[in-house]
Amino acid sequence: MNIGFFTDSYFPGVDGVTYTIRAWRERLEERGHDVYVVYPASSHEPDERELPVRSLPNPLYRQYRVPLYRRLSTLPEFDVVHCHGPASTGLMGRRYAKKRGVKSVYTHHTPVEDYFVQGLKLESLSDAAGRLYVAYENRFLRSFDCVTASTSRIRRDVAPRRLPVGVETDTFRPVEGSRFERDEPTVGYSGRMTRNKNVDEVLRLAERTPDLSFELVGEGPVRDALERDAPDNVRFRDFLPREDLAAFYSALDVFVTASTCDTLGLSTLEANACGTPVAAADVSPFDETIGEANGARFAYGDLNDMERAVRECLDGDRQTREAVEGFSVTRTIDDLESIYGVSS
Repeated sequence: MNIGFFTDSYFPGVDGVTYTIRAWRERLEERGHDVYVVYPASSHEPDERELPVRSLPNPLYRQYRVPLYRRLSTLPEFDVVHCHGPASTGLMGRRYAKKRGVKSVYTHHTPVEDYFVQGLKLESLSDAAGRLYVAYENRFLRSFDCVTASTSRIRRDVAPRRLPVGVETDTFRPVEGSRFERDEPTVGYSGRMTRNKNVDEVLRLAERTPDLSFELVGEGPVRDALERDAPDNVRFRDFLPREDLAAFYSALDVFVTASTCDTLGLSTLEANACGTPVAAADVSPFDETIGEANGARFAYGDLNDMERAVRECLDGDRQTREAVEGFSVTRTIDDLESIYGVSS
């Protein structure tokens, strides 16, 4: 099949969407499909199946660009359109599908409304903008033949088909003798540093537990403020190359997240695949993905309970890799082919 991925987020930006698109593309192409990626033009150097759309800088978040438009006549003939975002590029994909009469699929990756407060500052303004955005996205999603999501709850008025983005278990596996290892027990995090990721909760925990070391990997608009407030047992790192993440996760004794805006929390499952238990806030999606077999959950905002969960992970012996086998990207691609209508 000729498959068109339409995304509003792509390299050189680093997030779960860009890596998911790359992983899905590679595995679909291994199965004989041709996958094209339509994305906002940036400093990324495209290959023959990456099709840039003219774009402008994003004043609210410089990691992302604002895509404009590209004439549909300049695009290949697609058998399936698969959109990965609700902005201009996603709209272009939906228009292509309707005009050409091909199957349309949408994957809900991110509750975008959770990030409005980052740029709009005032909570009342961001709440109002969020309500308008959700109303828009509800209409947008209902126009697709199929909507997928990593978990069953996406706060939208559609019934999504459950399709976890998938863990690359061949890449994420335990690494012996990692260069990231430290002598003392180490708690870590990897991901974007935005307000709703709540990395400040991890700093509160670090201040309370001077016997532990903390390694925080990532970039984002609140990182500078976090670094200024961090206690001495916390070390920050920029985003690591994908090939270094397995070694980083393997060096941790516990991965911790207090995020309240994830749709799957791919980094938590990647850490599990590397043998590391996860302490996560008891909110969606972690109430579906993190349990006794692969970690512990804590009541968000309860520092005592957060420490309890981390120490349970430190003291326990869990077969975390086995616990997340059901999230393997191989299973995801099997389901994706079924959604596309690939005959066996």
